[in-house]
Amino acid sequence: MSAMPFEDFETAYETLATAIDQAGPAREALFLTRLALVLAQKLGDVAAFRTAIETALDGLE
Repeated sequence: MSAMPFEDFETAYETLATAIDQAGPAREALFLTRLALVLAQKLGDVAAFRTAIETALDGLE
């Protein structure tokens, strides 16, 4: 798997932020859960998915 170019990363961030706003506060968690599961299915690698979850959790404390 290759790293996403910075310009694409910015676009992904903006797209995600817009979608979270569109889902609204009451459905934000549901949207993010559904998105994570869709991406996990597309990734097709449960170990990589678990690593991504650990990376996302790192530093949230």
